[in-house]
Amino acid sequence: MHHASRAYRWFLGFNYVILTILALLCLFPIVNILAISFSSSDAVKAGSVTFWPVDFTLSSYKYILENQQFLNSFGTSLLRVVLGVFINLVFTILVAYPLSKEATKFRARTAYAWIFVFTMLFSGGLIPGYLVVKEAGLLDSIWALILPGAVPIFNVLLMLNFFRGLPKELEEASWMDGAGHARTLWSIYLPISLPSIATITLFAMVGHWNAWFDGMIYMKSPEHYPLATYLQSMLQQVTMIQSEMMTLEDATLLSQVSDRTTQASQIFLSVIPILLVYPFLQRYFVHGLVVGSVKG
Repeated sequence: MHHASRAYRWFLGFNYVILTILALLCLFPIVNILAISFSSSDAVKAGSVTFWPVDFTLSSYKYILENQQFLNSFGTSLLRVVLGVFINLVFTILVAYPLSKEATKFRARTAYAWIFVFTMLFSGGLIPGYLVVKEAGLLDSIWALILPGAVPIFNVLLMLNFFRGLPKELEEASWMDGAGHARTLWSIYLPISLPSIATITLFAMVGHWNAWFDGMIYMKSPEHYPLATYLQSMLQQVTMIQSEMMTLEDATLLSQVSDRTTQASQIFLSVIPILLVYPFLQRYFVHGLVVGSVKG
């Protein structure tokens, strides 16, 4: 039986300590935001809230759930994630599959690959992009948030390299059975590509959920803002909530809700969907990212 040396055990212990400290440093801000969201405004203004709620209250969450703008933005982000992730997966797979073939089977493969890589390194610019979306009639619609980024090139490269790393014998056996490209892709490639598919799904999901700048540009009406754009606008206008609060009749709610507690509640609610989905994709994430980035 192999016995680890004392130096190796010290090395492992040191790594565990450092990684634990780093994990806590990443966790503390989230815990602080959660504590602020459950605390009264007086306690937050006094600076007495650290990692545990002071004067526990649900007033901020009550106000948010009654805020139609927040609910509309939340629904817009959910719709964007569902449509955007689906479109990203379809286009990523359909682009990566032919580009994964050898030049003898797809002679224009190299040229097309460089065209896609070029678009990842250089963009047309903010104003030309806006004009394209405007002339296409997509302004102030959900498609303005989805179609401009329908083909994420980084995800295409990950998927392409994963496809190139698959055994060629699988495709040859499929062809011998009379299957075409569509059948081979659907029945052979996709079932064994779950790690890479889960990885690009997570990338697309987080990207769509956290994107806020395109909402600022392409959405004319604040009612159509996705959640990240709405939160960004609220952080820039911290007095908006206070002016809205003056219309409330509940004096207790007025005394317990402030801009900071409301913002903290909104931020925490915005990360819940990703926290719920990530555990189901985490087991595929590292494997798909590593394999898809080094093979080929």
